[in-house]
Amino acid sequence: MSSSELFDRIAHEIYQQGYCVIRQALPEKLGMALAREVRTLPDDRFSRAGIGRQADYQNVEAIRRDEICWIDNSTPAGQEWLLWTDGLKQALNRRLFLGLFSFESHYAHYREGDFYKVHLDAFRGQQNRVLTVVTYLNPDWTDNDGGELLIYPEKSGVPLLTVQPEFGTLVVFLSEEFPHEVLPARADRYSIAGWYRINTSDRNRVDPEL
Repeated sequence: MSSSELFDRIAHEIYQQGYCVIRQALPEKLGMALAREVRTLPDDRFSRAGIGRQADYQNVEAIRRDEICWIDNSTPAGQEWLLWTDGLKQALNRRLFLGLFSFESHYAHYREGDFYKVHLDAFRGQQNRVLTVVTYLNPDWTDNDGGELLIYPEKSGVPLLTVQPEFGTLVVFLSEEFPHEVLPARADRYSIAGWYRINTSDRNRVDPEL
């Protein structure tokens, strides 16, 4: 599947149902470069993940236990990833008129026993995250390794989707619409989580910061 065909499919499914899950969607060369990089980064590049934004940010290990490293243009793999996601942003803006403005993303490492309980990536009227993107960097993942992503309908406790964190799988969904969680991993689990954001700047503040 070409990038244009893939981006068309993502746009169509987001328009129809607000989410999509596509196996083997991430270009293999890019996925392997990212998988190598996340496993060779120094430990001090990772920090324990928290919840909340800015002044409300806090570490709550009863809710979330993964470690994260933000991705930037400082490495070839990071540059290639950000270029690919920028192409997706432009395609979605052309097809869906979402007004996506910027993108932020990080590597996530879940060690054995790590999890992330049910949460939303954005709350209506409080944040400017519009679209969540998740991809997986686990070439040899098996069903016995756990770490599934569960995605819920907005007003239901019954999962809508269960996604295995298999290499190259891409998950995209509306950030305000779908609560989700990561079940405990039983092996080292690597992924990328990212968010497309709109520009909510005004005369008193810049958000998102560039």
